[in-house]
Amino acid sequence: MFVALVVVTAVNIVCNAVEAVANFAGAAWVKRNSHAVGVPDSMLPFLGTVKAAAALGLAAGLWWRPIGVAAGVGLVAFFLCALVLHVRRRVFHNIAGPLLFLGLSVAVLWLMLAA
Repeated sequence: MFVALVVVTAVNIVCNAVEAVANFAGAAWVKRNSHAVGVPDSMLPFLGTVKAAAALGLAAGLWWRPIGVAAGVGLVAFFLCALVLHVRRRVFHNIAGPLLFLGLSVAVLWLMLAA
C-alpha cells in the first residue's frame, strides 16, 4: 500500500504544481476556465498559492503523515468547491478537470489515512 501512496501522491503533487505554475503565469487556458465559472483574474495568484501549498503539504506528508492528511483534506474541500462552481454555473464542457483532481485528492487522502 505504501507504493500506491507514493505513486498517487507523486501524481497529485505534479498535477497541482503544474496548476500552481499555470495560475501564477496567468496561462490562457486557466483564465478561460476561471472566467467560465466566474472567478476573476485577481484570484489566480491566490489559487496558485493554495495549490502550491497543497503540493508541498502532500510531499511533506510522505514523511510526516498529519501534514499530508491536512493537505489532502484541503484539496478535497478545494476541488469540491470547484465542482460546485462548475455545476452552479452549468459549465460542463470542462468539468473533467475538477473531477479528476477531486478523484486524485480523495485517493491520496484515503491512502494517507490507510497506509
